[in-house]
Amino acid sequence: MAAKRSKAPRFYFNFRSPYSWIAYRDLMDRYPDVAQAVEWHPWWEPDADGERRMAEHGHHFPYTAMSREKQLYILQDVRRLTTDRGLAVSWPVDRGPVWEVPHLPYFRALDAGLGPAWIERVYRARWLEGRDICDRTTIAAIAAELGLPADRAAAAADDEELRGGRGLQALLTLSDAGAFGVPFFTHGYDKFWGVDRLPAFVDSVRSRSGPGAGSGPRSRDTPPAGPLDADAAGLSDADFVVARSADPGHAGGCG
Repeated sequence: MAAKRSKAPRFYFNFRSPYSWIAYRDLMDRYPDVAQAVEWHPWWEPDADGERRMAEHGHHFPYTAMSREKQLYILQDVRRLTTDRGLAVSWPVDRGPVWEVPHLPYFRALDAGLGPAWIERVYRARWLEGRDICDRTTIAAIAAELGLPADRAAAAADDEELRGGRGLQALLTLSDAGAFGVPFFTHGYDKFWGVDRLPAFVDSVRSRSGPGAGSGPRSRDTPPAGPLDADAAGLSDADFVVARSADPGHAGGCG
């Protein structure tokens, strides 16, 4: 039986992807009414335990690893998009990332009425400050800044109840939605993938939705084979060294 579609507009956000961050900024800066109306759903690549749990429920994670050529394209494209928006991206360096670490604490923050603040602060830490958000000390520091229990946030990825409950449900939800990349938006049966589809999603929400009751703010890629090329990416040598050490996520401007 096909999964029942939610009539509420949804934004599947992800902290790893620069495109998801850009979409977040566009949503907040250009379309605040839609940011308030949508439901916000975290999207992350599960570790082996998460994939096993999904499989036990007859689901799979709907994402395919990108090619070396796509990674090169991302470096160029993100530079163009951030320059156009006046954003000074600081490429993070990911060392053995576990994406449950920054995403699962979102539910703790949400329960404390700080879901939107968590999203904003984690995005800022990763893409403007270049911090490793899969480092539990980073997550603990962010939680402390927001007035959340630091130890509990840092250990959220180890919480069996959270992993098997709301964490698993989030993974099953994105699988049911067919959210194969980020940023991903849905409105009923309509799907919108990528930063360039955000205006169409906004039009859909504005034309078919009344005042929103959403949850939004209210105020295993394989490494590239062989060396990447700084000139091809359009970066200085220094910037390229940092950028190639980052896990850029998905080419979410086109996926």
